[in-house]
Amino acid sequence: MAPLVYVMAILGCGDDGAACTRERVAPASYQSVAECQAAMPAMLASNTDLSYPVISAACERGGQFVVDNAKRGKPRQG
Repeated sequence: MAPLVYVMAILGCGDDGAACTRERVAPASYQSVAECQAAMPAMLASNTDLSYPVISAACERGGQFVVDNAKRGKPRQG
């Protein structure tokens, strides 16, 4: 069984902070939720390029599904 890791999802939210969408997954994994949460301020500061009024983050259990989605990236528009 693979060890449990956590990843940080970067979220773009509306003004009220309620309607959020996952925009990217941070390129790091963490051994605990506490470690992930401690890294949030620096990771949020490095993701200010998103065009949302509010940028947030959430620590989630990592796994192959999350890793696969992070590698895939966002589809091209236009």
